[in-house]
Amino acid sequence: MPPSHCYPQSLAAEAIHLPKGQRTAQAIRIAACHLLEHCAPQDLTIAAICREAGIANGTFYLYFPDQAQLLDDLLQGFASFLQTRMIDAGHTHPDAPMRAATEAYVTLFEVNRGLMKCLIHHLYAFPAARAAFHRLNRDWIATVVRATRRRHAREGCDTLSEAELTRRAYALGGMTDHYLSSLHLSAEPGLVAVSTDRAAVIGTLTTLWERGLQP
Repeated sequence: MPPSHCYPQSLAAEAIHLPKGQRTAQAIRIAACHLLEHCAPQDLTIAAICREAGIANGTFYLYFPDQAQLLDDLLQGFASFLQTRMIDAGHTHPDAPMRAATEAYVTLFEVNRGLMKCLIHHLYAFPAARAAFHRLNRDWIATVVRATRRRHAREGCDTLSEAELTRRAYALGGMTDHYLSSLHLSAEPGLVAVSTDRAAVIGTLTTLWERGLQP
């Protein structure tokens, strides 16, 4: 898996160039990322975060008032990270941008399961992160719609209305999230049984997006 798609690894790489105080805040965020792989956000404690980060409990409060504010901050950053990685993937593979973005999202889901669990199932508890995620989701959907309309124009086919494409893109995004959540978070046996071929999974999801956005 590409290290650049792993959010705590990305935070650690950024921390190298930060002043000491900001490195400590980054260590707290990284510790929370690791703990969320094994526990629900409501079970995350300051004591556990500080043990994981290797700091005294009192140090935590120099940077965050409580764990809820930490998670709000963390998820805002992660939502932006998701969007950036997916857009970069599409730009890096202009010949097959939908497949590249889908593969990037699958990888991001796989290597950041704890954070994805928070975004998909617990975002209601973090208002600032929820607002950021909804805004970034709107931006991503708008990017998909614009690219689809340009592709339809190049191919000389009648395009769908912007509203229809937007509805389809939201529906397709929800289907993708449900599929990956069932596969990687709840491990639904029937789905797991037919999803052992990772390339085939990416192909299936890409096909849904491509066909779902056709006129």
